[in-house]
Amino acid sequence: MVATSLDDERRFDDGQFVAETIHQSEQQKVVLGYFEPGQFIPVHAPSSDVAITVVSGTGVIRDGDDEHRVEPGDVAAVPAGTERGVRADENTRLEVTLVTAPPPSDAEHEPVRRGLKQGEFEPER
Repeated sequence: MVATSLDDERRFDDGQFVAETIHQSEQQKVVLGYFEPGQFIPVHAPSSDVAITVVSGTGVIRDGDDEHRVEPGDVAAVPAGTERGVRADENTRLEVTLVTAPPPSDAEHEPVRRGLKQGEFEPER
C-alpha cells in the first residue's frame, strides 16, 4: 500500500505544473498535480481512462470539445482516446489527483511535452 498525503507531496514550480507520481503499475498510475495560477496540462488523447478529483482551487478540465469549470470536491472522468487537459484559473493554485488506467505511454505524452515547450494549452497536432 502507498500511503502519503497531499500536504507531504505538495510542491509548486513557477515554470510548469508539478506531477508527483505516488503509484504506478501496469494497470494504473496515480499522480498528485500541483498548478500555479494559469498553469496547465496540455490537451492530449492517450489510450487510457482518467479520473480527476479537484482537491483545492478552481480551473477547467477539457473533455473532447467541451471545457468544464471545476472546483474543490468535483470529480471528472474522461474516457480513453478522448482529448483532455487541465488548466488552473489565473487567480488560484489548483491541486488535483489524477488516476489513469492503464498508464499512458511515453509516446502518448509527446503532445504534453510539446504544449509545455510551446506554452500552449492546446498544442498544434
